[in-house]
Amino acid sequence: MGPNVQVPRPLRAQSLHFPDAELLPGLVNCHTHLELTHLGGGAQHREPEFLKWIRRIRELKERTSPEAFYEAAVAGVRDCWARGITCIAETGSTGAVMRALRDLGGRGIVYQEVFGPDRAQCAASMLELEEAVLQLRGLATSQLVLGVSPHAPYTVSASLYEAVAAYARRERLPVAVHLGESKEETEFVRDGAGPFADALRGRGISIEPRHASPVAYLAGLGVLQRGALCIHCVQVSPADVELLREAGATVAHCPRSNSAHRHGRMPLELFRKAGVPLGIGTDSVVSVGDLDLWAEAEAAGLAAAGALRALTIEGARALGWEAEIGSLEVGKAADLLVQTVQPSNRPTVQLTVVSGRIVHQISAT
Repeated sequence: MGPNVQVPRPLRAQSLHFPDAELLPGLVNCHTHLELTHLGGGAQHREPEFLKWIRRIRELKERTSPEAFYEAAVAGVRDCWARGITCIAETGSTGAVMRALRDLGGRGIVYQEVFGPDRAQCAASMLELEEAVLQLRGLATSQLVLGVSPHAPYTVSASLYEAVAAYARRERLPVAVHLGESKEETEFVRDGAGPFADALRGRGISIEPRHASPVAYLAGLGVLQRGALCIHCVQVSPADVELLREAGATVAHCPRSNSAHRHGRMPLELFRKAGVPLGIGTDSVVSVGDLDLWAEAEAAGLAAAGALRALTIEGARALGWEAEIGSLEVGKAADLLVQTVQPSNRPTVQLTVVSGRIVHQISAT
């Protein structure tokens, strides 16, 4: 790594030249739902109420075949590579992205989702999770990690949260959770009220107020273990941020998704001042339409240098991967991109490399 004249060139090494281009570390996307790539476009599935939108997506998923999920995952991974994204943190329920990344030779962490708002179904939900992990764990490699994700406070009971947290510690699996995303979630956890509570009571599921913020609630259940990736964290207080810091948790910030669903703006400076590792994610293309990390950084109000750090080394740190990726240094994996930038235009990615292997290329001389 260094100026061309100072770097030895091994025999038979391929030489690619990109005049007037930038060489950068590969981008890190800290939250994706690539198994939903086939539902992209955003607007046609948009519902003004968040709960109705969730139901709509669930209906669309139920009509999707395993083969279609896999094709969507492959398309999503290739789209990431075309945008210079070399590492993803995926949450999903089908396992399609884990299979796609293994087949394509990609890098990422795939968090297998588990659901179960009724405490009576805890054992069944855990059995389903354990079976999925057993099937997917054999696909893991040095650059492909399997984790678990108890989805969100309104879809996971307290007993299931505790069971998943204990299972993750026992099996040494990283954890991700949607947390502090909306006012409706806060109302559900704190007061046992609002649309989420009404919907669950309508299904005969008892709900009790926790008299705490969602962050404090999960901290008390032992979910916020060190390295846990907390997705969104829009509706948080200074006390919540301090709890996340104390727990050693990290955060995935998805500003365009937060805006699209009218959840508000993350108090970014609170996390910065507390030193909580924070990366940027695109969330689902169903929410925002594309996988443009630079647009996310812009929506977060980050200037050029800050955006580059957020999309590379800070994203790697949020995923616990900063020792291997996130910067161009001798000894790290060769995850990188080459891009050209025209005035007032988005970057055009000419080349994307994952662990030294070209995965995307549109021109070379």
